[in-house]
Amino acid sequence: MNKLIAILSALLLLAGCSSSNGGGDANSQKLVVAATAVPHAEILKQVKPILAKQGIELEIKVFADYVQPNVQVLEKSVDANYFQTKPYLDAFNRERGTNLAIVTGVHIEPFGAYSRKIKSIDQLPDGATVTLPNDPSNNSRALLLLAKHGLITLKDPSNELSTQKDITANPKHLKLRELEAAMLPRTLDEVDLALINTNYALAAGLNPTKDALLIEDKDSPYVNYLVARPDNKDDPRVQALAKALTSPEIKAFIEQKYQGAVLPAF
Repeated sequence: MNKLIAILSALLLLAGCSSSNGGGDANSQKLVVAATAVPHAEILKQVKPILAKQGIELEIKVFADYVQPNVQVLEKSVDANYFQTKPYLDAFNRERGTNLAIVTGVHIEPFGAYSRKIKSIDQLPDGATVTLPNDPSNNSRALLLLAKHGLITLKDPSNELSTQKDITANPKHLKLRELEAAMLPRTLDEVDLALINTNYALAAGLNPTKDALLIEDKDSPYVNYLVARPDNKDDPRVQALAKALTSPEIKAFIEQKYQGAVLPAF
């Protein structure tokens, strides 16, 4: 009987060591990453076979918003996320008192302005209704793009934290409406102009290089990063993912797949 109990105890111990939670543990070769659908999850899918050769199983969890991917990392439901720029991450950490950390930069999505009512920005009417993201970093990004093209004037055109309070001139009397970023493509039939993040533009069937009336250039500072926690950013699995995301194979995929709508940042 004692021998049987010892065997059962050993089996239970082994079972406990091999189990893992939704975010994986230090001994697991599974890596769970949160991402938005386009292009982040698409790029991660290309990475899966690269990691599989190293014995790492990559699980991708797709989210439709910009909040939950960070919350899920903080709660350790996932190991890392891939969807955000540094200004967005900085704003999130500052507002919530968190310390999520950058692992590596992967790509740039030139931010654009779109319309179904006009064919060129010169046709934008006086008093036009313009929708833009309501989160602090992307809101500022939209305002900076409008300012760069003379549609508004900002107190400091280089301030990545500009808000509507920093607008010093609005010659066209634009009516600026702030909405959740994911909702912006749905406003195109109702407004004169919508400033949309490229991931949501692509998901809505828009081609930034052809359809955007205004678009950031290749010097945009808004790189999209792989992000993790301070306690796991140096985990070999996370570092393997970072290396794979910045490999020649992924660079070629980004260039061929997105044709300038998404640009490698490495």
